[in-house]
Amino acid sequence: VYLVESGGGSVQAGDSLRLTCVASGRTLNIYSAAWFRQASGKEREFVAVIRWSDGVSYYSDSAKGRFTITRVDPKNAVWLQLSNLKPEDTGVYYCTIRNGCGRDYQIPATYDDWGQGTQVTVSA
Repeated sequence: VYLVESGGGSVQAGDSLRLTCVASGRTLNIYSAAWFRQASGKEREFVAVIRWSDGVSYYSDSAKGRFTITRVDPKNAVWLQLSNLKPEDTGVYYCTIRNGCGRDYQIPATYDDWGQGTQVTVSA
């Protein structure tokens, strides 16, 4: 599966952004799609995940109440709506998919394909 992210940018604290991830290729096998982010010098961390079949989603504690993950049918796309952004949200945001089910959705190594990432920079 090929993944392409877009929608990043430089914003002020309190602003909003919508990130888009478009999937192509063998999309019929996708079980879930997720967003991770990586700040400079830090490890990649889980943000949100959505189950492809029914839209059930889970969020990190930092994302709850501010971010929303949505699957866009029939475009094989996933949105991540970022609201009330904070400087600590700065980083490269990556889209990823998994072809099988599993419990460890917060662990990057359990995912199969990754996009190149899109930069989000939030200024105070």
